Amino acid sequence: MKESKMFQVSTLQALMLGYTKSVITVEELLKHGDIGLGTFEDVNGEMIVLDGHCYQARYDGTINEAEGKTGVPFCAVSFMNNSREVTVENINSIDDLKKLLDVLIDEAFALNSMHIVRIDGLFNRVMARSEEGLKSRHIELKRILENNQQDFCFENIKGTLVCVYFPDYMDGINAPGWHLHFVSENKACGGHVFDIDLKQGRALFSRISTIEIKFPATAEFDTYALKEVSNKDIKEVEQGK
Repeated sequence: MKESKMFQVSTLQALMLGYTKSVITVEELLKHGDIGLGTFEDVNGEMIVLDGHCYQARYDGTINEAEGKTGVPFCAVSFMNNSREVTVENINSIDDLKKLLDVLIDEAFALNSMHIVRIDGLFNRVMARSEEGLKSRHIELKRILENNQQDFCFENIKGTLVCVYFPDYMDGINAPGWHLHFVSENKACGGHVFDIDLKQGRALFSRISTIEIKFPATAEFDTYALKEVSNKDIKEVEQGK
């Protein structure tokens, strides 16, 4: 089986501190993976890459397919390499789902690897968010989201969760643990997920042991003190607060 590679654009630290300029385009990104997640230039919506298509969840929770020239400041993608399939059902919260996913990768002795998991299923409820773009420089992500994000609740809906896992020791490069985005089966709605109630579904696991990072090539990137990002701020952004 061919080894999968994670391709990442920039770092979470840079995004958290406000580096929201384009690093590559969507067209270039899709050469490196067919599944993953991220955001767009100026934090203009949430990104869901699925089956080789790049979807943009807008401020109102609706979805459109991103144009190839659209800029990308931060994302992580890979080519799906299905190494394991698991049936999941009756999972009532995102915390319960994350705990289950942790157990499943631990059983495979893979907690120190990266993973992408695709869960296709029927959901009683998906709590998600997205945000409106803000042209800014050096404005922290949490400040942008405080004013520009919108929450939504999708009920009795079929769709796909794209779940990306980074181990704790990679903290700062990306968010440690699980990061989830959702897109509906009809590609009508989606966003960054902060809670779920999953009735039933199928999870496909792809274990990843190689990473390539595309850093911004601008002088501005080198003005950021990347280690100043706090774990508290990362958790608040991840949890939709």
